[in-house]
Amino acid sequence: MPSTGNVMLTVALSAVLSISSAAQVKGERKVIERVVPVYPQLAKQLNITGTVKLEVTVRANGTVKSTRVAGGSPVLIPSATEAVRKWKFEPASEETTGTVQVSFDQR
Repeated sequence: MPSTGNVMLTVALSAVLSISSAAQVKGERKVIERVVPVYPQLAKQLNITGTVKLEVTVRANGTVKSTRVAGGSPVLIPSATEAVRKWKFEPASEETTGTVQVSFDQR
């Protein structure tokens, strides 16, 4: 059990990137390497929890090309975005775009 003053952070990350291309669902790309986001100090102090939803464009080689915020707390967005930009996905034959969710919960 954690000692008083220590806060355990639970971060739930989606396991796959649901993708679409040319407005058609093409399938899913699995995450092969994840970076866990840092729980922002301000969020800890204010007991802010929640989910950040990001639209992610992934290159054919599996690296993240770009991210766009689709929702979430402004306090949590920078940390989630920074982490997801470092994720690696399984390679595919083409660039894909989809959404991922990063959930922050203090326990």
